[in-house]
Amino acid sequence: QVQLVESGGGLVQAGGSLRLACAASGGTFSNLAMGWFRQAPGKEREFVAAMRWSGTNTYYAESVKGRFAISRDNAKNTLYLQMNSLKPEDAAVYYCAATGAYRDYRLPAEYDYWGQGTQVTVSS
Repeated sequence: QVQLVESGGGLVQAGGSLRLACAASGGTFSNLAMGWFRQAPGKEREFVAAMRWSGTNTYYAESVKGRFAISRDNAKNTLYLQMNSLKPEDAAVYYCAATGAYRDYRLPAEYDYWGQGTQVTVSS
C-alpha cells in the first residue's frame, strides 16, 4: 500500500516561493505516475503537475506553467513541487497523488493514492 505524506506548505507573500515535498513509502515506485493537485475552498480539485516516477516528461496546468516545477529524488522516494512567483489565486490545499497507470493525468479519478494535503496561503 503506497502512502504519501506532503509537507512544505505555509504562508507566503505574493511573488514568493515555496517548495512542497511528498514522501512516498510502502511500495515500488518505479512504475508509478505522480501528480500534484490543489483544491481551494468551494472549488473542485484541479490538476497542477504530473510526471512518471521513472520518466523525465513533465506536465503542467496552463495556470502554473513557467512558475512551478515538479521533480523527484529517487534516493529519498520524494516528489517535489517548486512554486515560484506565487499569486493569491494559487492559495489552496495541495495534494500529492499516485497511480499505477493513467489515461489522462489531469483527472483526479485516475489516481489511486492520495496524501492528506498541505495548506498553501498566499497574501497579497
